[in-house]
Amino acid sequence: MPDDSTTLADRHRPIGVIDIGSNSVRLVVYSGVMRTPIPIYNEKSTCALGRDLESTGKLNPGGIKKALQILGRFTVLIEAMGLDRLDVLGTAAIRDASDGKKFTELVEKETGLSVKVLSGKQEAQRSALGVLCGIPDANGMVADLGGGSLELVDVQGSDFAHHATLPLGTLRLADSSGLDLDKALETINQHLDQEAWISGVKGRTVYAVGGAWRALARVCIAHMNYPLHVLDNFTLTRPQAQSLFGLISNLGPQTLEKIRGVDKSRLQALPLAATMLGRLLEVGQPDNLVFSIYGMREGQFYKDLPNALKSEDPLISAAEELCRVAGRDPRLGHEAFDWLAPLFPDETKVQARLRLAACVLRDVYWSEHPDFRAEQAFLRVLRLPFMGLEHEDRAGLALALFYRYRTDDTTPTIDQAHTMLDEARLHRVRTIGLGLRLAYSLTGGAPGILKKAKLDMGKAAVTLSLPADDAVFDGGSYPKRLSRLASHIDRKDIIQQV
Repeated sequence: MPDDSTTLADRHRPIGVIDIGSNSVRLVVYSGVMRTPIPIYNEKSTCALGRDLESTGKLNPGGIKKALQILGRFTVLIEAMGLDRLDVLGTAAIRDASDGKKFTELVEKETGLSVKVLSGKQEAQRSALGVLCGIPDANGMVADLGGGSLELVDVQGSDFAHHATLPLGTLRLADSSGLDLDKALETINQHLDQEAWISGVKGRTVYAVGGAWRALARVCIAHMNYPLHVLDNFTLTRPQAQSLFGLISNLGPQTLEKIRGVDKSRLQALPLAATMLGRLLEVGQPDNLVFSIYGMREGQFYKDLPNALKSEDPLISAAEELCRVAGRDPRLGHEAFDWLAPLFPDETKVQARLRLAACVLRDVYWSEHPDFRAEQAFLRVLRLPFMGLEHEDRAGLALALFYRYRTDDTTPTIDQAHTMLDEARLHRVRTIGLGLRLAYSLTGGAPGILKKAKLDMGKAAVTLSLPADDAVFDGGSYPKRLSRLASHIDRKDIIQQV
C-alpha cells in the first residue's frame, strides 16, 4: 500500500497526452502520477488528417487546418491547467504521409508543441501497455484499430512476442474499398495472411482497442439488451461476437444512428470495423473478445510510471485513491479485510482481491444523503472506470457496497446487477456487506477499535469475542447487526466477554 505521508497535492499533479491520430486529435489530462490513470479532462476533435491518404499519399488539407486550430486551443488549456508533464504523440497518418514532417514542423511553429511521431512498433507496444495497465495478466492479442492503421500485438504479461502494423485503418480502408465490404475483405485478407503468428491466439483472448471498436461494442450492448452499459471489459465469446458482427455489418446508417451513445462520425466505419474484427476472430480463433477503453494514450501514461507503481494492483490502488479523496484512511479497509477473514475460509485469490476492494471502499460514500447512500454507492461503483474489473466482478463489488449501507433489496436500482450473478455469488456479496455493517457499528469507523474484537465462525455459530469492561462495547447496534449476519449464513450468533 502506498505511503500515506505523501500528500494528495503531490499525487495530483496533472499530466497530459495529446494524440494526433489519423481520424481525431484528442487531449486527455490525467489527475496525476498514480497506478490508475484517472482522466479529469478529455476532449476530441474529428479532423480526419488521414482522409484520402491511401490515394494521395498526403495529409488531408482540411484536416491540417482543423488540427492546427484545435491544437492551438489545447495549448491554451494546457498552460492554464499547469500540467506537470505533456506528451504529444503522432501516429499512422503523420508517419506515413509524405508531408508528415512538414506538418509537425508547422505544429511546432504555430503552437510550440513538439510532436513525437511514433513508429509502427512503438504505437503497437503502447497500445499493448494500455491494455496491460488495466489487465496485468492479459494473455492474447491486442488489436488497436485507428483511422490510419491496425496495430496487432501478441501479449502475455509484459512479453510482446509478435507485433504488426497494418495499413487497415478505417479511413484508409474506406478510401481503398469505396466502402464495398467484399473489396474491403479482400484487402484485409491480403494483410492478415502475411501474419502467420495470429493463429497463436487460438484459445486465448483478443483485446479490441480503438474508437471504431468501442462504437461497435455500444451497438452490441444495445442489440443484446445487455444489463450493464459499461464498455470497458465488455466480453463476448467468439461465437457471440461473430453472430453479432454479421448482423451489424448489414445494418444501415439510419438504424445505427438510433443507438444511444454511438458517435455519428463513426457510423460510416462501423460495417468496416465489424467486418475486420470478425475476420480477425476467424483467423485467430480466440475463445473470447474483450473490449478495452484503454489503449495507446494509457500505454504512454503507464510506460512512464515508476516501477513501484507499476507493480501495484490497479483495482486496489484505485480503491485506495478514492478512499483518500473521500477523506478516509484506506488502511482501515485493510484492517476490516483481515478482521472479516474468518467468514471466508475457502475464498480464492480472485475472491479475496474483490473483498479487499469492497473493504477499502466501505466508507467512501459517507457524504451522500443517508436515504440514498446505498443506491449512490451501488451506482458509482458500477459505473466508475475501475481497471482490470470484469463485468460480473463489477456488479458483485457494487452490490457488496449496497448491502454495506442497506440490508434489504426492495429497489429496482440493483436489478441489473442481480441478473448478472448466480445465487452463490449473491450470497457472498451480501455476506461481505453485512460484515462491513457489523464492523462499522463496532467502531464508528475509528482506527484501532476493531483489533480489540475477534470474529469466529464455527459450524453452528458466529461468535463475537469482546474484551470485558471496555466501555466502547457497552451498548450500540452491533448485537442486532451480528444477529442479521449470522442468520444470513444459517448460524446462531454468540457474544462473549473475554
